[in-house]
Amino acid sequence: MKHLVILGDGMADWAIPALQNKTILQHAHTPYMDMLARMGRNGLLKTVAEGFHPGSEVANLSVLGYDLCEIYEGRGVLEAANIGVDVQPGEMAMRCNLITIEDEKIKNHSAGHISNEEADELIAYLQKELGNDQVAFHTGVSYRHLLVIKGGNKALNCFPPHDHPGKAFRPLLIQPATPEAEETARLLNELILKSQELLSNHPINQKRIAEGKDPANSIWPWSPGYRPKMQPLWQTYPQIKNGSVISAVDLINGIGYYAGLKRINVEGATGLYNTNYENKVAATLQALVDDDFVYLHVEASDEAGHEGDVNLKIRTVEDLDSKVVGPIYEAVKNWNEPVSIAVLPDHPTPCELRTHTAEPVPFLIWYPGIEADNVQSYDEDAAKDGVYGLLEKNEFMKIFI
Repeated sequence: MKHLVILGDGMADWAIPALQNKTILQHAHTPYMDMLARMGRNGLLKTVAEGFHPGSEVANLSVLGYDLCEIYEGRGVLEAANIGVDVQPGEMAMRCNLITIEDEKIKNHSAGHISNEEADELIAYLQKELGNDQVAFHTGVSYRHLLVIKGGNKALNCFPPHDHPGKAFRPLLIQPATPEAEETARLLNELILKSQELLSNHPINQKRIAEGKDPANSIWPWSPGYRPKMQPLWQTYPQIKNGSVISAVDLINGIGYYAGLKRINVEGATGLYNTNYENKVAATLQALVDDDFVYLHVEASDEAGHEGDVNLKIRTVEDLDSKVVGPIYEAVKNWNEPVSIAVLPDHPTPCELRTHTAEPVPFLIWYPGIEADNVQSYDEDAAKDGVYGLLEKNEFMKIFI
C-alpha cells in the first residue's frame, strides 16, 4: 500500500462569530474532505508536545512521528538543509525573516510577502555589509532566510515575528537565557538594528514604498539551533522504502531532507493562495507511482490565518478540497495498488489570533476497504467522535503506516 499525507498548514481554527460560531473547516464547502471523513476513520492529533512552542517545525516533526525531546534543534537548521547550507559543528543557524517595522512596531512578519528577486538582492546586500568570518546571511524564499553564526550559543529567548503583529519591537529583541549566551544575544541585536539602518533607504524598499507596498526594513532572527540528529523515516518504518516531500516552504523541505525524503520542486508553487495546485497534484501523483510515501504540504491557509483574513482562509481551505484532495482521490481511488490518504493540518492558525496555537488538530485516514467510523464531516468538533480518539507522539504515524 502507498501512503500520502495531505497537510493543509494551519487550516484548523477557532469558532468565528461572523460565521455563526463555526470554524473555517465547518463553514467551508469541502465535499471531498467530508466524504473521506465519512468513508474513513478520524481522530485528533496533539502535534505540539508539552514545553514546545507551536511552530510549524515542531508540529510537522510531530506529524512524522519524531521525538522532539531527542531531535529538536529549531527551524533554522532545517531550512538550511533545503537551501544547500550544511551547518557544521560549532555553527548555529537561525531563521532570519525580512519584516516590516512601522512606528517602532512589527507591522508584519513577511515584509508584505516580498518577492524572491527583491529579497535575494536585499540579503546579498546585508551579507556584503554585515557578513564576515562569524556572520553569514543566506537567501531563502520570499521573507524566509537564514543566518548562520559561528560559535553562536543557542540558549536564547527569541520571539517569532508572526506571534507579535502590532507589538513594539524593542521589548522583543533577543534575550540570553544563560550568561554564556549574552555575547550571542548582543551580536544578534546589533545585527537587527544595523539592518534597519541599512535597509531603510535601499532602492528596493524605496520602490516598494512608492508602489504602496510594505518595505523589508528589518531582519528578525529566531529559532536558533545546531545540526539535528534525525534518523530517516525508513529506519523507523521499514514499509517506507522510498519517499518524497512536496512543498514550497524551505522548512518542510529541510525536514524532508533529514527524514530521507526526496524533495520535489514544483514550478509555480508559492506557499500562498495563488500557488500552482495543478502542478502540485501532478507531482504528487507521479511521486506515488514511484514512491511508498509522499508528504504533500500546502501552506496557503497558514498565511491567510497570519493575515487574519477569514474570507481568504475559507478560500484556501476550499481550494485544498477542490484542487488537491478531490483530484488526487479521483485519480487514485481505483489504482491496483491502493493508496492510503491522511488529511490534517499541522496546527491551528486562528484568524482571530493571527498566530499558531497548540490545540490538537483533526485528522482523517482513508483507504479502499477501511472500516468507517461514525464521523460525518471533516472538522475540529466532528473529529472528537472519531474512533482513533486523541493521539500524540508517534501514534499517528504508527497507525497510518
